[in-house]
Amino acid sequence: MSDNNQVRQSVSEFYTQAVKSGTGCGCGCSGGDMVPKGFAAQFAGYGDDVAGLPADAVANSFGCGNPLAFSEVQPGEVVLDLGSGAGIDLLIAARKVGPSGRVIGIDMTDEMIARAQANAAEAGFANIEVRKGIIEELPVEAASVDWVISNCVINLSPEKDRVFAEIARVLRPGGRMLVSDIVVQDVPAWVRESMALYASCVAGAVSETEYVEGLRRAGLVDVEVRERYPYDFDQVRALIESEVPASCCGPAPSSCCGGATAPIDAATIAAEVAQKVWSAKFHAWKPGRGTT
Repeated sequence: MSDNNQVRQSVSEFYTQAVKSGTGCGCGCSGGDMVPKGFAAQFAGYGDDVAGLPADAVANSFGCGNPLAFSEVQPGEVVLDLGSGAGIDLLIAARKVGPSGRVIGIDMTDEMIARAQANAAEAGFANIEVRKGIIEELPVEAASVDWVISNCVINLSPEKDRVFAEIARVLRPGGRMLVSDIVVQDVPAWVRESMALYASCVAGAVSETEYVEGLRRAGLVDVEVRERYPYDFDQVRALIESEVPASCCGPAPSSCCGGATAPIDAATIAAEVAQKVWSAKFHAWKPGRGTT
């Protein structure tokens, strides 16, 4: 198995366990040791958008932002969600596009696909389809969607340039992407080397500049960062505590962190990376009809 496939398998196993056990809150964690179910969705800026949605979709939101907030998604359009998870963004998108539109979710984790399908059925949406696949090789036709959205998933990819190229491929000319994701700046090398910190969306994240440049290399235009939300010490510590075993992840070898690091507490890690981690909302166009 390649290193990239091993990363994807580790991420899939982590989120499968998280959704089964009800522990952890992914990239959107900002509470203390006892984070209530659904807290991440509220922290991520969903607000009234989650009203009336199935409780399972809200409780199992692992995002860091609402990619559909203030979007211009219109009835009849096609929306593609990369890493759709339990389906919270699929459900909100389905409301926006209406019965004449379509929403497609892509996820690599069977447990998440089953949850999303069940939540779509419970909510009564017939315009949602969830497909199994990886975001580096989307099972979606070229130039077939109006919007690509994603909620703190691309940072988990070990091949981000492939993801950006796939976004450009599947968008119609004039189509748009609006993605919430985690970015980092100047974090220590030992943090980047820790697989135990990968699922918490810190180790695999790139800088905001790298993210923007990657989207431009893929051929997208008018790339902009519409929102930024820095994570402070308490938020980073809570994020790490929810995802990493106790006494993991310092600067010397240890089995709990894939052999890269030694025991250290979450507060020490948070002190290293607080204010160097933030969620950002990226917007871009595919050149062609409708681009402004």
